[in-house]
Amino acid sequence: MSKIELVAVDYQNSQHANDLVSMLDHYASDVSGGGEPLSAEVRQSLAARLATRSDADSVLAYVDNRPAGLLNCFEGFSTFAARPLLNIHDVIVHQDFRRRGIARRLLNAARDIAIRRGCCKMTLEVLSENRGAVAAYEQFGFERYQLDPTFGPAVFMEMKLDGAASLA
Repeated sequence: MSKIELVAVDYQNSQHANDLVSMLDHYASDVSGGGEPLSAEVRQSLAARLATRSDADSVLAYVDNRPAGLLNCFEGFSTFAARPLLNIHDVIVHQDFRRRGIARRLLNAARDIAIRRGCCKMTLEVLSENRGAVAAYEQFGFERYQLDPTFGPAVFMEMKLDGAASLA
């Protein structure tokens, strides 16, 4: 039986930093992560930049001492509840280690972080066609977000700012 261990990432620990970048690059390179590897600049600076953020938490999952999963989450704030919330930004399980309960363990770690931070809720985004992930999140207790059914569910949107001119 394989041993699964979860470790809170110390962004200044070189092994943790390497494993974090390796897992995130694995995800980014997959079609579900955009299909392109991380840039050299991101690979080099990510851990150091995360280390400066008091709102960031990451957890690595190891199977028999091999990196197998990663959770990255960030504290936000709910104006409706006047309390912090935890946004789960990345849940990654390496394809070689799927269907072993690693995602559930990572989500439990996120819940522990949210409770420790006094959060009122956890949020995440998932691609609608990533049906395995959607099912896993729903089984864990996540629901599609809406305030009033007549307005429908929330839609995740983005606007990239790299090189964008000011709209003011």
